[in-house]
Amino acid sequence: MTNTTRAKWASMTLNDMEWHFNPRHAVSDSEHYGEARLERNQVALAQRDADIRYGDQSMQDLDIYPVASGGKLAPVHVFIHGGYWRSRVKEDFAFIGPALNRHGILVVVINYPLCPAVTLDVVVASARLAMDWVRREIRAYGGDPERISLSGHSSGAHLGAAILAQDSANEGVAVCNLRGAVLISGIYDPAPAQRISVNAELNLNESLCDRHDYLSVPRIMACPLKVIVGADEPAGWIEQSLTYAEHAALGDGPVDCLLSAGDNHFSILDQYFLAGSDIMSSVLEQVTG
Repeated sequence: MTNTTRAKWASMTLNDMEWHFNPRHAVSDSEHYGEARLERNQVALAQRDADIRYGDQSMQDLDIYPVASGGKLAPVHVFIHGGYWRSRVKEDFAFIGPALNRHGILVVVINYPLCPAVTLDVVVASARLAMDWVRREIRAYGGDPERISLSGHSSGAHLGAAILAQDSANEGVAVCNLRGAVLISGIYDPAPAQRISVNAELNLNESLCDRHDYLSVPRIMACPLKVIVGADEPAGWIEQSLTYAEHAALGDGPVDCLLSAGDNHFSILDQYFLAGSDIMSSVLEQVTG
């Protein structure tokens, strides 16, 4: 991220920053969307292999939504939830499992430790650890380790970008060769969150933001990438997606950026229910491509 863009954010009033970078301020009925998915979540939770550990820390666990595949290994899709790195749990997004199971896709929905109990360093490391667990262990659950894709929403999109930026060779870990990634309504540079109310829980500082600024850190993984953001989101939030897509395109692998008409930060997740939506089309294209 250029210093010029960060300087522009620094010149905004605190009220403007809340509007542009705190989705709950921009969408007055944000809780409605989660409440409308409660019934779908309850049905889905009965279909999971629950609370599988991928690490030793609290909340380093995941749920698997298996799929019948006639004895063949199924394609795998990993979903990373949002909540500004400090709220929500995997059970709030159980609906993703059946939505993709009906297309023959095994689904993994991950938890990760939340701020302020941990720092953003630990949150990012946990997302990467979960993806490594999937690569190593998913065969035992009927998933194909050679056909793994991911999607993430909001801060979950940031964690997806962290996985795509992981320099596996330098870090001494094996590469998870993703088939593709769909990053939805993401915040890719945490710096704006330093100046809004959520930082009371995030405890961000300049060093943390610089380490996890994926508008500047190169994308290493060269899989196909779709960046999707709601057209009804604030301009500051949309700018993060447009800038990330431009930055990601400097690396190898195709990048498409879609402005999804009629959607805000919370309604956009309903696209997982809709055949032919931007999200479902992108996920299925990567799974079958």
